This record gives sequence, C-alpha cells and structure tokens, in this order.
Amino acid sequence: MSKGFNGRGMGGGMNMMRQQQQMQQKIMKMQQKMKELQDQVEAQDFTASVGGGAVSATVSGKKEVRAIAIKPEAVDPNDVEMLQDLIISAVNEALRQAEEAMDKAVNEASGGLDLGAFGM
Repeated sequence: MSKGFNGRGMGGGMNMMRQQQQMQQKIMKMQQKMKELQDQVEAQDFTASVGGGAVSATVSGKKEVRAIAIKPEAVDPNDVEMLQDLIISAVNEALRQAEEAMDKAVNEASGGLDLGAFGM
C-alpha cells in the first residue's frame, strides 16, 4: 500500500491538516501575546543616570527620548565635552534597558523559540 493510505481513505492527510490548523492557531496566539507584551513595553519609560546622577535620560519603550535631566553642577563651560559624553552615556543606557525589556517580552511570548528562523 502507498503511504497515507490505510484502507479507510486518506486518514493520514486529514490528521496532517488538523495538525497544521492547530499549529496555525498556536502561532496566532503567540503573535497576539507578543503584540500585547510589545505594547506593554512600548508604554513604559526607562531611565538611566550617569555621573553620580549628574545626568539622567528617559526613553520610551518605542526608543524615543522623553527627557534629559542635567544637574547644574554638571554644567562646566570649560568642559562641554564631558557633559556631552554624560548625555550620550545616559541615553544609550536607557535605550539598552528598553531593548532588554523588549527582548525579554518577545522571548516570553515565544516561549524561547528562536524566531529568527521564521524571519521574525
């Protein structure tokens, strides 16, 4: 007998279709959960301080800068480069926190599945 034929018709094919439908449903649920978690992260703010709190930056989960706070003592007209470096460091750290939170949400939604194999 040929594969897939068991004397009662193409039962193996029906089972495969059912498995495909179940897999599609699981993928849709995973995508929905991922979207919900991404939305939650995007709604959050992430703040990082550097230079002993002299400069802080706040970014959204969408990686948009929301605020920069600079203490007056951090402003030295003779050392503008230091202030610029502190601002860059604070923004980059806040962005790293946002990225880490998003990665954690995606990993949670996917159950640790490597979505790169699916082009995600």
